[in-house]
Amino acid sequence: MLHIHNGDSTAGTARQANIPGEHIAWREALVCGPTPAGLSEQDFIETRARHLADSYKRPVEKCRAELRAMHEALAGFSDQDEVVLWFEHDLFCQVQLIYLLHWFAGRDLGQTKLTLICIDEFPGVQIFHGLGQLNEEQLLSLFPGRHEITAAQLELGSKAWAAYCAPDALALIALLKSDMSAMPFLKEALSKHLQRFPSTHNGLGSVENAALKLIPAGYGEFRALFPAFVRRESAYGYGDAQLYVAMRRLALAPKPLVKQNNGHDWSMDAAQILLSSFEITDYGKAVLAGEQDFVITNGIDRWLGGIHLRGKESAWRWDEESQQLLVSL
Repeated sequence: MLHIHNGDSTAGTARQANIPGEHIAWREALVCGPTPAGLSEQDFIETRARHLADSYKRPVEKCRAELRAMHEALAGFSDQDEVVLWFEHDLFCQVQLIYLLHWFAGRDLGQTKLTLICIDEFPGVQIFHGLGQLNEEQLLSLFPGRHEITAAQLELGSKAWAAYCAPDALALIALLKSDMSAMPFLKEALSKHLQRFPSTHNGLGSVENAALKLIPAGYGEFRALFPAFVRRESAYGYGDAQLYVAMRRLALAPKPLVKQNNGHDWSMDAAQILLSSFEITDYGKAVLAGEQDFVITNGIDRWLGGIHLRGKESAWRWDEESQQLLVSL
């Protein structure tokens, strides 16, 4: 039996709980960076390795080796009686999940059973963020409730991954208007993905807008900013590294929205991240007020799934009032 967990924390707890089988952590962050369609698996791994190395300041050789090892573990699925996927409701997890469903949908499962544990709450946990919160006994209690992944879930997961990786958002918009009940958390998650696109209000996505608003409210220190962000925007499932990279992008823009203190060297050292703090600039205040547009001022060069936004204008903009993703003609 092979278990695939979203992160080392849950995988470690599952091992300690003596849940039978081999446990691997899916060490990816497909919610961030390029996931362009049409690549071979080898080229996709290379694209992701370079993104992870650049974003999180890790040796590209190590990122490449970890991604290859994960895919080799997947490729050995036929040696297993069962593969269990452990994921959550948030955008981070749902993107990982649809990638894996897409991967398995393209293969003959033979005698291997594919099962899923996917939750958005747990009894007794007042504010549920993820499986990493659970102890050994709590995690073990979920194991008997796993269910076999259906053909409808494999089809929807594969379709959703293709739409997420497409070079434009048309397929994703169409998908969100269809019946997605086979995966009850996916529609909300992908809706949150669309809200990450630059807004018509100020050129910032919802993640950056939410984080920026917290700074003048007294959460300038990152060790306070991150938990405050998670409380307000838990549907994204971001870890501290993803939020920190987003804040660095605002600080390093040609016309910065924030000034970073205690973090002049770009390092992903955990201690430095926690010691970092941010102050909003006058330009940042003007952007928050909708008086300036971040993209028009600074330009953009950013991947959201398969869409590469670049230039002095964004081809796609999120309109908060109509709750729609709009295309610039």
